Amino acid sequence: MSLHNHHGPRKVRSREDLVGPLFGAAAFQMLNAGCELGLFALLSDKGELAAEEVGDALGLDPRPAEILLLGVTALGLTEVTGGRYRNCAVIQGMFEDGSWEVLADIVAFQAKLVYLPLADLVESLRENTNAGLARFAGTGEDLYHRLPETPELERLFYRCMRSWSLLSNPVLVARADLTGVRRVLDVGGGDGVNAIELARANPGVEFTVLDLPGAVDIARRKIADNGLSDRIDVRVGDIFNDPYPEGHDAVLFANQLVIWSPEQNRDLLRKAHAALPEGGRVMVFNVMSGDTGDGPLYSALDNAYFATLTAPRSMIYSWSHYERWMRETGFDEVRRLPGETWTPHGVISGIKRAPAAS
Repeated sequence: MSLHNHHGPRKVRSREDLVGPLFGAAAFQMLNAGCELGLFALLSDKGELAAEEVGDALGLDPRPAEILLLGVTALGLTEVTGGRYRNCAVIQGMFEDGSWEVLADIVAFQAKLVYLPLADLVESLRENTNAGLARFAGTGEDLYHRLPETPELERLFYRCMRSWSLLSNPVLVARADLTGVRRVLDVGGGDGVNAIELARANPGVEFTVLDLPGAVDIARRKIADNGLSDRIDVRVGDIFNDPYPEGHDAVLFANQLVIWSPEQNRDLLRKAHAALPEGGRVMVFNVMSGDTGDGPLYSALDNAYFATLTAPRSMIYSWSHYERWMRETGFDEVRRLPGETWTPHGVISGIKRAPAAS
Protein backbone atom coordinates (compact mmCIF):
# COMPACT_ATOMS: atom_id res chain seq x y z
CA MET A 1 0.00 0.00 0.00
CA SER A 2 1.35 3.44 -0.93
CA LEU A 3 2.35 5.68 1.92
CA HIS A 4 0.23 8.39 0.31
CA ASN A 5 -2.88 6.48 1.34
CA HIS A 6 -2.17 7.64 4.90
CA HIS A 7 -2.38 11.31 3.89
CA GLY A 8 -6.16 11.57 3.64
CA PRO A 9 -8.51 13.15 6.17
CA ARG A 10 -9.20 11.51 9.51
CA LYS A 11 -12.82 10.49 10.04
CA VAL A 12 -14.70 11.33 13.24
CA ARG A 13 -17.15 8.47 13.48
CA SER A 14 -17.97 8.63 17.18
CA ARG A 15 -17.55 10.93 20.14
CA GLU A 16 -14.59 8.83 21.21
CA ASP A 17 -12.81 10.05 18.07
CA LEU A 18 -12.87 13.56 19.58
CA VAL A 19 -10.43 12.52 22.33
CA GLY A 20 -7.38 13.10 20.12
CA PRO A 21 -8.24 16.68 19.09
CA LEU A 22 -9.57 17.52 22.56
CA PHE A 23 -6.42 16.42 24.39
CA GLY A 24 -3.93 17.06 21.58
CA ALA A 25 -1.92 19.48 23.72
CA ALA A 26 -1.53 16.84 26.43
CA ALA A 27 -0.60 14.20 23.85
CA PHE A 28 2.27 16.36 22.60
CA GLN A 29 3.46 17.08 26.13
CA MET A 30 3.57 13.36 26.89
CA LEU A 31 5.78 12.86 23.83
CA ASN A 32 7.91 15.82 24.85
CA ALA A 33 8.25 14.56 28.43
CA GLY A 34 9.34 11.15 27.16
CA CYS A 35 12.04 12.87 25.11
CA GLU A 36 13.23 15.43 27.66
CA LEU A 37 13.23 13.04 30.62
CA GLY A 38 15.07 10.41 28.61
CA LEU A 39 12.41 7.69 28.75
CA PHE A 40 12.69 6.58 25.13
CA ALA A 41 16.50 6.58 25.22
CA LEU A 42 16.40 4.58 28.46
CA LEU A 43 14.09 1.93 27.02
CA SER A 44 16.16 1.78 23.85
CA ASP A 45 19.22 1.05 25.94
CA LYS A 46 17.66 -1.35 28.45
CA GLY A 47 15.03 -3.08 26.33
CA GLU A 48 12.27 -3.60 28.90
CA LEU A 49 11.82 -2.15 32.38
CA ALA A 50 9.19 -2.20 35.10
CA ALA A 51 7.63 1.10 36.19
CA GLU A 52 9.70 1.17 39.37
CA GLU A 53 12.90 0.65 37.38
CA VAL A 54 11.93 3.44 35.01
CA GLY A 55 11.28 5.81 37.89
CA ASP A 56 14.59 4.97 39.57
CA ALA A 57 16.55 5.43 36.34
CA LEU A 58 14.90 8.76 35.49
CA GLY A 59 14.86 10.12 39.03
CA LEU A 60 11.06 10.18 39.19
CA ASP A 61 8.86 9.33 42.14
CA PRO A 62 6.32 6.51 41.57
CA ARG A 63 3.37 8.83 40.88
CA PRO A 64 4.95 10.90 38.07
CA ALA A 65 6.56 7.77 36.62
CA GLU A 66 3.15 6.09 36.41
CA ILE A 67 1.56 9.20 34.86
CA LEU A 68 4.26 9.38 32.21
CA LEU A 69 4.14 5.67 31.40
CA LEU A 70 0.34 5.63 31.21
CA GLY A 71 0.39 8.61 28.85
CA VAL A 72 3.01 7.40 26.38
CA THR A 73 1.64 3.86 26.43
CA ALA A 74 -1.95 4.93 25.78
CA LEU A 75 -0.60 6.94 22.83
CA GLY A 76 1.14 3.84 21.49
CA LEU A 77 4.62 5.32 21.87
CA THR A 78 5.53 2.58 24.33
CA GLU A 79 4.05 -0.86 24.97
CA VAL A 80 3.59 -2.86 28.14
CA THR A 81 3.45 -6.60 28.70
CA GLY A 82 3.39 -8.18 32.14
CA GLY A 83 4.14 -4.84 33.78
CA ARG A 84 7.31 -4.26 31.72
CA TYR A 85 7.57 -1.34 29.31
CA ARG A 86 9.38 -1.08 25.98
CA ASN A 87 9.46 1.37 23.07
CA CYS A 88 7.03 0.77 20.24
CA ALA A 89 8.61 -0.71 17.12
CA VAL A 90 8.61 2.58 15.22
CA ILE A 91 10.49 4.51 17.92
CA GLN A 92 12.88 1.65 18.57
CA GLY A 93 13.54 1.47 14.85
CA MET A 94 14.49 5.15 14.83
CA PHE A 95 17.13 4.51 17.48
CA GLU A 96 18.46 1.62 15.43
CA ASP A 97 18.66 3.48 12.12
CA GLY A 98 20.08 6.69 13.64
CA SER A 99 17.07 8.92 12.95
CA TRP A 100 15.97 9.37 16.56
CA GLU A 101 18.06 12.53 17.08
CA VAL A 102 16.24 14.13 14.16
CA LEU A 103 12.83 13.42 15.71
CA ALA A 104 14.04 14.56 19.15
CA ASP A 105 15.16 17.89 17.64
CA ILE A 106 11.77 18.32 15.96
CA VAL A 107 10.03 17.69 19.28
CA ALA A 108 12.32 20.27 20.93
CA PHE A 109 11.48 22.74 18.15
CA GLN A 110 7.77 22.30 18.79
CA ALA A 111 8.21 22.54 22.56
CA LYS A 112 10.58 25.51 22.82
CA LEU A 113 9.62 27.63 19.82
CA VAL A 114 6.11 26.71 18.65
CA TYR A 115 4.03 25.48 21.56
CA LEU A 116 3.23 28.74 23.36
CA PRO A 117 2.58 30.76 20.16
CA LEU A 118 0.04 28.13 19.11
CA ALA A 119 -2.19 29.50 21.89
CA ASP A 120 -2.50 32.58 19.66
CA LEU A 121 -4.02 30.67 16.73
CA VAL A 122 -7.52 32.11 17.20
CA GLU A 123 -6.21 35.68 17.24
CA SER A 124 -3.94 34.92 14.28
CA LEU A 125 -6.91 33.68 12.25
CA ARG A 126 -9.16 36.58 13.27
CA GLU A 127 -6.53 39.22 12.54
CA ASN A 128 -5.00 37.42 9.53
CA THR A 129 -1.50 37.81 10.93
CA ASN A 130 1.12 35.93 12.95
CA ALA A 131 -0.01 37.02 16.42
CA GLY A 132 2.25 34.49 18.15
CA LEU A 133 5.31 36.46 17.06
CA ALA A 134 4.61 38.90 19.92
CA ARG A 135 6.04 36.27 22.29
CA PHE A 136 9.52 36.87 20.82
CA ALA A 137 11.75 39.87 21.52
CA GLY A 138 12.37 42.41 18.77
CA THR A 139 10.41 44.43 16.23
CA GLY A 140 10.80 42.49 12.97
CA GLU A 141 7.58 41.40 11.29
CA ASP A 142 8.74 37.79 10.87
CA LEU A 143 10.41 35.21 13.08
CA TYR A 144 13.68 35.23 11.15
CA HIS A 145 14.37 38.89 11.85
CA ARG A 146 13.49 38.54 15.55
CA LEU A 147 15.51 35.46 16.40
CA PRO A 148 18.88 37.33 16.52
CA GLU A 149 17.50 39.19 19.56
CA THR A 150 17.60 35.87 21.48
CA PRO A 151 20.80 34.05 20.44
CA GLU A 152 20.03 30.83 22.30
CA LEU A 153 16.70 30.51 20.49
CA GLU A 154 18.35 31.39 17.18
CA ARG A 155 20.86 28.58 17.69
CA LEU A 156 18.06 26.17 18.61
CA PHE A 157 16.05 27.27 15.58
CA TYR A 158 18.83 26.63 13.06
CA ARG A 159 19.78 23.36 14.73
CA CYS A 160 16.19 22.17 14.50
CA MET A 161 15.77 23.51 10.97
CA ARG A 162 18.68 21.27 10.04
CA SER A 163 16.83 18.31 11.54
CA TRP A 164 13.62 19.22 9.68
CA SER A 165 15.71 19.26 6.52
CA LEU A 166 17.35 15.93 7.29
CA LEU A 167 13.87 14.46 7.74
CA SER A 168 12.70 15.62 4.33
CA ASN A 169 15.98 15.71 2.37
CA PRO A 170 15.61 12.18 0.96
CA VAL A 171 12.61 13.50 -1.00
CA LEU A 172 14.56 16.52 -2.24
CA VAL A 173 17.53 14.40 -3.31
CA ALA A 174 15.29 11.86 -5.03
CA ARG A 175 13.02 14.35 -6.79
CA ALA A 176 15.27 17.31 -7.66
CA ASP A 177 16.26 16.63 -11.28
CA LEU A 178 19.63 18.30 -11.88
CA THR A 179 20.29 16.68 -15.25
CA GLY A 180 22.34 19.12 -17.33
CA VAL A 181 22.55 21.66 -14.48
CA ARG A 182 25.96 23.20 -13.75
CA ARG A 183 25.28 25.51 -10.80
CA VAL A 184 22.31 25.86 -8.42
CA LEU A 185 21.39 28.98 -6.43
CA ASP A 186 19.88 27.83 -3.12
CA VAL A 187 17.75 30.84 -2.13
CA GLY A 188 17.25 31.08 1.62
CA GLY A 189 19.47 28.01 1.98
CA GLY A 190 19.91 28.29 5.75
CA ASP A 191 22.86 26.37 7.15
CA GLY A 192 23.55 24.69 3.81
CA VAL A 193 22.05 21.31 4.65
CA ASN A 194 20.10 21.09 1.38
CA ALA A 195 23.04 22.15 -0.77
CA ILE A 196 25.31 19.69 1.04
CA GLU A 197 22.99 16.74 0.47
CA LEU A 198 22.37 17.66 -3.15
CA ALA A 199 26.10 18.15 -3.77
CA ARG A 200 26.83 14.69 -2.43
CA ALA A 201 24.20 13.18 -4.70
CA ASN A 202 25.22 15.24 -7.77
CA PRO A 203 29.03 15.37 -7.86
CA GLY A 204 29.18 17.36 -11.09
CA VAL A 205 27.07 20.27 -9.81
CA GLU A 206 28.14 23.39 -7.89
CA PHE A 207 25.96 25.40 -5.50
CA THR A 208 25.62 28.86 -3.96
CA VAL A 209 23.76 29.33 -0.65
CA LEU A 210 22.12 32.76 -0.32
CA ASP A 211 20.76 33.81 3.09
CA LEU A 212 20.98 36.23 6.02
CA PRO A 213 24.26 36.63 7.95
CA GLY A 214 23.41 34.33 10.90
CA ALA A 215 22.51 31.45 8.61
CA VAL A 216 25.41 31.97 6.20
CA ASP A 217 27.96 31.95 9.03
CA ILE A 218 26.70 28.54 10.11
CA ALA A 219 26.53 27.33 6.50
CA ARG A 220 30.16 28.24 5.82
CA ARG A 221 31.31 26.11 8.77
CA LYS A 222 29.05 23.18 7.88
CA ILE A 223 30.19 23.19 4.27
CA ALA A 224 33.85 23.24 5.31
CA ASP A 225 33.27 20.42 7.80
CA ASN A 226 31.86 18.34 4.93
CA GLY A 227 34.81 19.08 2.67
CA LEU A 228 32.65 20.85 0.08
CA SER A 229 33.98 24.42 0.17
CA ASP A 230 35.29 23.99 -3.39
CA ARG A 231 31.77 23.23 -4.69
CA ILE A 232 29.44 25.22 -2.42
CA ASP A 233 29.81 28.99 -2.15
CA VAL A 234 27.94 31.17 0.35
CA ARG A 235 26.61 34.70 -0.16
CA VAL A 236 24.99 37.09 2.30
CA GLY A 237 21.85 38.69 0.97
CA ASP A 238 18.22 39.60 1.48
CA ILE A 239 16.32 37.28 -0.84
CA PHE A 240 13.74 39.98 -1.66
CA ASN A 241 15.79 43.15 -1.87
CA ASP A 242 19.27 42.15 -3.02
CA PRO A 243 20.18 41.03 -6.56
CA TYR A 244 20.73 37.31 -7.01
CA PRO A 245 24.27 36.22 -7.88
CA GLU A 246 24.81 35.54 -11.58
CA GLY A 247 25.99 32.38 -13.28
CA HIS A 248 23.38 29.85 -12.17
CA ASP A 249 21.22 27.70 -14.42
CA ALA A 250 18.90 26.49 -11.65
CA VAL A 251 17.28 28.22 -8.67
CA LEU A 252 16.09 26.22 -5.65
CA PHE A 253 13.57 27.41 -3.08
CA ALA A 254 13.74 24.71 -0.39
CA ASN A 255 11.28 25.04 2.51
CA GLN A 256 11.10 28.72 1.62
CA LEU A 257 7.87 29.58 -0.20
CA VAL A 258 5.71 28.36 2.70
CA ILE A 259 6.95 31.40 4.61
CA TRP A 260 5.62 34.13 2.36
CA SER A 261 2.39 35.47 0.87
CA PRO A 262 1.25 34.64 -2.67
CA GLU A 263 2.38 38.10 -3.80
CA GLN A 264 5.81 37.63 -2.22
CA ASN A 265 6.14 34.17 -3.71
CA ARG A 266 5.39 35.53 -7.17
CA ASP A 267 8.03 38.22 -6.56
CA LEU A 268 10.60 35.55 -5.64
CA LEU A 269 9.72 33.47 -8.68
CA ARG A 270 10.06 36.56 -10.89
CA LYS A 271 13.52 37.20 -9.40
CA ALA A 272 14.45 33.60 -10.13
CA HIS A 273 13.15 33.98 -13.69
CA ALA A 274 15.19 37.16 -14.21
CA ALA A 275 18.35 35.52 -12.84
CA LEU A 276 18.08 32.39 -15.01
CA PRO A 277 19.16 31.93 -18.62
CA GLU A 278 16.69 30.70 -21.19
CA GLY A 279 16.04 27.03 -20.43
CA GLY A 280 17.03 27.50 -16.79
CA ARG A 281 15.15 25.61 -14.12
CA VAL A 282 13.33 26.65 -10.97
CA MET A 283 12.59 24.08 -8.26
CA VAL A 284 10.31 24.53 -5.25
CA PHE A 285 10.65 22.00 -2.45
CA ASN A 286 8.14 22.13 0.41
CA VAL A 287 5.62 20.26 2.41
CA MET A 288 2.49 20.47 0.28
CA SER A 289 -1.23 20.37 0.92
CA GLY A 290 -3.58 18.57 -1.42
CA ASP A 291 -5.78 20.20 -4.01
CA THR A 292 -9.02 18.83 -2.52
CA GLY A 293 -8.96 20.81 0.75
CA ASP A 294 -9.08 17.82 3.13
CA GLY A 295 -5.45 17.05 3.99
CA PRO A 296 -2.93 15.66 4.45
CA LEU A 297 -3.22 15.81 8.24
CA TYR A 298 0.49 16.61 8.55
CA SER A 299 0.05 19.72 6.38
CA ALA A 300 -3.18 20.73 8.08
CA LEU A 301 -1.69 20.69 11.60
CA ASP A 302 1.73 22.06 10.65
CA ASN A 303 -0.13 25.00 9.14
CA ALA A 304 -0.91 26.23 12.67
CA TYR A 305 2.80 27.05 13.08
CA PHE A 306 2.84 29.03 9.85
CA ALA A 307 -0.39 30.80 10.78
CA THR A 308 0.76 31.94 14.22
CA LEU A 309 4.48 32.49 14.03
CA THR A 310 6.69 32.59 10.97
CA ALA A 311 5.56 35.57 8.88
CA PRO A 312 2.33 37.57 8.52
CA ARG A 313 1.03 35.69 5.45
CA SER A 314 2.77 32.31 5.57
CA MET A 315 0.95 29.02 5.04
CA ILE A 316 1.31 25.56 3.54
CA TYR A 317 0.09 25.90 -0.03
CA SER A 318 -1.32 23.31 -2.38
CA TRP A 319 0.41 21.94 -5.46
CA SER A 320 -1.95 23.91 -7.68
CA HIS A 321 -0.90 27.22 -6.07
CA TYR A 322 2.71 26.66 -7.13
CA GLU A 323 1.71 25.54 -10.61
CA ARG A 324 -0.30 28.72 -11.14
CA TRP A 325 2.43 31.01 -9.78
CA MET A 326 5.11 29.42 -11.93
CA ARG A 327 3.07 29.87 -15.09
CA GLU A 328 2.18 33.45 -14.12
CA THR A 329 5.88 34.31 -13.72
CA GLY A 330 7.07 32.89 -17.02
CA PHE A 331 7.83 29.23 -16.39
CA ASP A 332 6.40 26.30 -18.27
CA GLU A 333 6.93 22.52 -18.43
CA VAL A 334 5.72 22.62 -14.82
CA ARG A 335 6.01 19.20 -13.17
CA ARG A 336 4.82 17.77 -9.85
CA LEU A 337 7.25 15.33 -8.23
CA PRO A 338 5.73 14.10 -4.93
CA GLY A 339 7.76 12.10 -2.43
CA GLU A 340 6.94 8.64 -1.17
CA THR A 341 7.47 9.07 2.58
CA TRP A 342 5.30 9.65 5.64
CA THR A 343 5.71 13.43 5.26
CA PRO A 344 3.90 15.12 2.34
CA HIS A 345 6.97 16.79 0.84
CA GLY A 346 7.58 17.14 -2.85
CA VAL A 347 9.30 19.10 -5.61
CA ILE A 348 7.58 21.14 -8.28
CA SER A 349 9.74 22.42 -11.13
CA GLY A 350 9.46 24.69 -14.14
CA ILE A 351 11.59 25.81 -17.07
CA LYS A 352 12.19 29.42 -18.15
CA ARG A 353 10.63 29.66 -21.55
CA ALA A 354 12.00 31.71 -24.42
CA PRO A 355 10.29 35.06 -25.08
CA ALA A 356 7.46 34.91 -27.58
CA ALA A 357 8.49 35.79 -31.09
CA SER A 358 7.53 39.33 -32.14
